[in-house]
Parts: sequence; structure tokens; C-alpha cells
Amino acid sequence: MSTDMSTWFITGASRGFGSRMVAAALDAGDQVVATARRTEGIADAHPNAGDRLLVHTLDVSDEVQAVAAVDAAVARFGGIDVVVNNAGYGIFGAVEEVSDREVRAVFDANVFGLLNVTRAVLPTLRAQRCGRIINIGSSAGISVGAGRGIYGATKFAVEAITEALRAELAPLGVRVSVVEPGSFRTDFLAHHQQRRPGESTDVYGETVGALQEAIDGLDGKQPGDPAKAVAAIRALAAADDPPLRLPLGSDSVALMAQKAAALAETADAERIRAAATDFAAPLKRALF
Repeated sequence: MSTDMSTWFITGASRGFGSRMVAAALDAGDQVVATARRTEGIADAHPNAGDRLLVHTLDVSDEVQAVAAVDAAVARFGGIDVVVNNAGYGIFGAVEEVSDREVRAVFDANVFGLLNVTRAVLPTLRAQRCGRIINIGSSAGISVGAGRGIYGATKFAVEAITEALRAELAPLGVRVSVVEPGSFRTDFLAHHQQRRPGESTDVYGETVGALQEAIDGLDGKQPGDPAKAVAAIRALAAADDPPLRLPLGSDSVALMAQKAAALAETADAERIRAAATDFAAPLKRALF
């Protein structure tokens, strides 16, 4: 990425981390393509941005819109330095309760939307032989419990996609990372932003119900500072050799450590049983 003015392409730019990243980039003197399904108010929030801000309507689940947004960005700014795949949402409920329609909708936004934008922008980044892709994942992409299975599944997918992209694009000069925020004081848990299954049952009260009560009590009290998270993401974008994963928040890194310990424990406990399923090694014939 350039050392003076960089061009950021940010999805889900109308609220939350996306809105804050737009503001931080403009404050730093960068150029920004701010995309969202509903763009009302984005330009008005940055009256002094001038030609450095391009606001473009983008429903990431629409591949045609993704290509059009990238084309508009390149036409205005000549290239793209940093892509932030931030658009998406959460849904909280038992796996059984989330309908097929609801599952497909959240995967369309969180996974297929990310893929649409990534496919649209990669020809530009490959031609430049440089650029950064930052996928906004979640601590739910590291480990999940009751009530977050479907949302976590989308973020597990983001982890896998990011790992593969990083290996594929590194030789082409494009760096890829996934950010894994824990609980940050954005509107993610606000009642008007929450999505829950259209139909639910009482049988999951002790598990999913407990999570939903905890979520309601945590809104506005999350430990993570969004301004500090945005600063960390900007530092990630500027790093010469950015890490594959960036957990944000003490809760996220604690969850990562717990998951790593649990995986290591399982590997040690199951090593013999796992190896026993291999084909038997052929006997070596004596040479003399």
C-alpha cells in the first residue's frame, strides 16, 4: 500500500466498525469507497471529505452490484489499496430453530457476499501486484456455544476462506488477514439490530435462553473499545508482514487460547487411535 494516500474499499460502511473505519480513513487523509445497502447519511456525516469519498450502494449478496462498485472505485481513484469485507450480521438461536430461509440469508450476507466482493476486486489487486484484504470475522469464528451455531458457521467459513486466500495470493503481492473481534461497544447487540429465529421453542431455555439473556444484559457494557479496534485494523493494513489472524479484545484472545489448548489436548489424547487408522507401513526388505 502507498505511504501517502491510500484507497480503502469498505463494505457495510453505514454503521458499526464500517462507519468508524470510513471516518478514521478520511481523518488520516485517505480516499474511501464507502459501500452499504442503505447509504443514506454516509456522505452527510463527512461534509469535508470532498472528492476523497465515494459512496456507492452495494448489497454484497448481489454479484453484479459488487462488480459495479469495484469498477466505480477504480474509475474514481485508479486502484484500491485496502479492501475491508465488513458487511454482515448475526443471528442468535438454536440450530434447530433457525429456518432454512434464515440460514441461507445470513450465509448470503456473511459468506457469499464476502466472496462476491473478493472475486470482484481481485483482478485489480492482482494487476497492481499489491493490496490488502481484511476480512472481518468474529471470536465466534474461533469457538461457539449454544445459540451461536449458525452465525459461528458463517464466521468459521470466513476463517477457512481467509487461510486459503492468504496462501494463494501471497506470491502475487496481495496480503490477506482475518480480524476476530470479541464483544465491542457497537450497536451489534442493540435490540433493533439483533436477529433471532422467526419461530422458537421453550426447550432450549437453559442454553440458548441463557445466552439471549446475557446478550440483552451486555448491550452497551461490552468491554471492547471500537475506536481502539479501528486503530488496530489500520495498523494491520499498514504492516509490512501482517499476521493471518488478529484477535481483538481480551475476551477474543482468551477464547483463542482456550480453543488452542482444547485442540492440543484432543490431539494428544487421540494420537494413538488416530494413527491406528492408517494403512500399515510396508515392511522394509533387507538389502543384504
